[in-house]
Amino acid sequence: MERQSTYTATATIDERGILTGWSDGARRLLGYDSPAVIGRPAAGLLATDPAAARRTLAGQGRWHGTVPLRHQDGRRLELNVLAHRRTSGTGRTDWLVVSAVTDRPQPPRGDPLEEWTFLQSPFPLAVFGPDLRLLRANRRLEDALALPEAAMRGLRLAHIVPGTASEEAERSMRAALESGRPQEARGRLGPDLARTLALTPLKDADGRVRAVCLSLPPPDPGAAGPRRPAGEADGRAATTADQVLAAQELGKATVPRLADAMTVDLLDPPRSGPGGPPPGQVVLRRAALRADPGGGPARGTCVGEAVVCPAGSPPARCLATARPLLYDTAEPGIAEWAALDPCAGWLRASGTRFLLAVPLLTGDGPLGVALFGRTPGREPFGPQDVRLAEEFAAKAAACVEQARAEAPPRAPAPLPHGLPPHPPPGQAALEIATRWLPAATGTGPGGDWFDVIPLSGARVALVVGDVVGHGIRVSATVGRLRTAVRTLADVDLPPDELLTHLDDLVLRLAADEGSADPAAESAGGIGTTCLYAVYDPVSRRCGAARAGHPPPAVVTPDGTVRFLDVPAGPPLGMGGPPFETVETELPEGSLLALCTNGPSGARDHALGRALERVPEEPASSLDSVCDRVLAELLGHRPEDDTALLLARTRALHGDRVACWELDNEPTVVSRVRRHVDEQLSAWDLEEATFTTELIASELVTNALRYGRPPIRLRLLRPGTGLICEVYDAGGSTPHMRRARIFDEGGRGLLLVAQLAERWGTRHERTGKTVWAEQSLTAL
Repeated sequence: MERQSTYTATATIDERGILTGWSDGARRLLGYDSPAVIGRPAAGLLATDPAAARRTLAGQGRWHGTVPLRHQDGRRLELNVLAHRRTSGTGRTDWLVVSAVTDRPQPPRGDPLEEWTFLQSPFPLAVFGPDLRLLRANRRLEDALALPEAAMRGLRLAHIVPGTASEEAERSMRAALESGRPQEARGRLGPDLARTLALTPLKDADGRVRAVCLSLPPPDPGAAGPRRPAGEADGRAATTADQVLAAQELGKATVPRLADAMTVDLLDPPRSGPGGPPPGQVVLRRAALRADPGGGPARGTCVGEAVVCPAGSPPARCLATARPLLYDTAEPGIAEWAALDPCAGWLRASGTRFLLAVPLLTGDGPLGVALFGRTPGREPFGPQDVRLAEEFAAKAAACVEQARAEAPPRAPAPLPHGLPPHPPPGQAALEIATRWLPAATGTGPGGDWFDVIPLSGARVALVVGDVVGHGIRVSATVGRLRTAVRTLADVDLPPDELLTHLDDLVLRLAADEGSADPAAESAGGIGTTCLYAVYDPVSRRCGAARAGHPPPAVVTPDGTVRFLDVPAGPPLGMGGPPFETVETELPEGSLLALCTNGPSGARDHALGRALERVPEEPASSLDSVCDRVLAELLGHRPEDDTALLLARTRALHGDRVACWELDNEPTVVSRVRRHVDEQLSAWDLEEATFTTELIASELVTNALRYGRPPIRLRLLRPGTGLICEVYDAGGSTPHMRRARIFDEGGRGLLLVAQLAERWGTRHERTGKTVWAEQSLTAL
């Protein structure tokens, strides 16, 4: 077969981490034939810790970066990949992973004026070759898709933005290439690519079509939606050089005096219109990259290219906290980021061991972040180094701010797309979308917060709360409350009991602050509201309790909108009647809406109107529903922040749940092993049989010895996990203990803890359930 200069390797991976698709390009790249990998764990192809990859992908809808893979012949390959998380109409999820392989050189750049025109155009532009693979993308397209050009180069549009709209655009591209005439395609490729796309054939001097340009023309003057001010692009282009110059001067001043290598990444000026990166992600623009000539080379994302920082990465954390942060790249979490993120390529190239992240701050907020790296031959950064870096960063921030001040005024910044900064964790019971609407008054960080907490038995807890006031003290109180709720949720307390403990905490916080400084404004949280709800996908029941917080709204699949009748209870820290948990059964596909600062009066009607439209577009993604609800609330924007959490319920049907009533006699343990073996065979999980038999037999043995009948065994298979639960009517809590050499017992729970990914005890109104969860992706 003749060798092509470019091809694409694709693979699909189901929610259990099992390979379900393998292209010919993947075979050529890694050497494995399809029958050798289909049906096997994808983790077997990794040349790194599979747990690190799972943590990197957890909660994300799309990811790009460098992944170390193992070729069939044993070679280690570092590949740039783009991974999309897809959800089918039935709610099943999988990952589409693509990688472009090419020995084709990058297209030559034109003269400077043409290059500036392409890169700084106020409209998204991309150039695709005759094989429909991306050759160039300008900054506006990078912003619109929240992907750098390097992550898209060599891929077809259908792999960059999977969907029918991309397929239609590719057909129009092919028509433009074959006919030599401009074409049009309509479709939504992204938040900023939702209008008619212009596809223009690019011809050489002899009139031969060499490529096709995809562009998004400006909207008609009468079209709905925001427009970029006429002078914005010119002003932005005029100040870019000054911003880059200020960033590069920071590099000259600090390398090698302070660091062996450094980068400066700046936030783009605010754009009008919807869109933006996924929750928790930060999109920056690299303005400087410098390394000590005596050290490693300054390789990585080039100056001017987009830098997409995932939630939890050092740049994202630094911007979120607005303070300097120190890291050791040998730490597992930082090492994973440095190894997998293409934007951290300069760390690998320079051999950086110690990392210092410093925000570029002005009176209006952060402008970007400077990262300084030291190699192992130098001392770690100390307090004096941090102060020096802050001084240099402050001067650079002042220069960048001055350059931006010369640009014409722009539209207000788009609304933040997510609180808390970390994306919701992976779980199988609910589809989650979140939004946060800042106060119209701009009075600083408020006290609105929410959380999504996976619980045992595939259940999920949803939390929303509101601490009165604004400012740093309120933010600190929110952090304490959120930590307390997560700790109490780990104990699996019912909603009313959890709020009772939270109420005690708020009273203690208020008392401590009052005794420390009676004249200070209290941030203890008196008057704080909170709603805590738990959804069980097996019973499809939702239990909720609230402390002075608005009740959750529910949209059932038949289009009925109602607010759950949950007794209000007093706000936290106020005392009064006890909290009460109310349970209700929700049909599969119901939509739960948890919101702060409402609903009442006009806000109630706005939220109701927005939710009533949900059944009109059943195929809409939950993110688009969230945007629509938020748009309705914009007309009734309060003087306080607003948090919105939407959750669409899923159900674990009988084919994913197995339950047995057990006799209270020792011989039942052998029958338990047989039940487990038969059920896992029916689920095609034979590889997990041995481990699960051990876990189930140990838990049942404990229930027989120390519990009381009735005894029940239940197996759950939610998503990529396998859960074994044993219920008995006893109230005692099992504990691990150290068994002596000649003891006959005492090792059961220790064995369970070693075999399971996590385990625990859930107390119920009567009796308890001991559970253990395994990860199927590790098999």
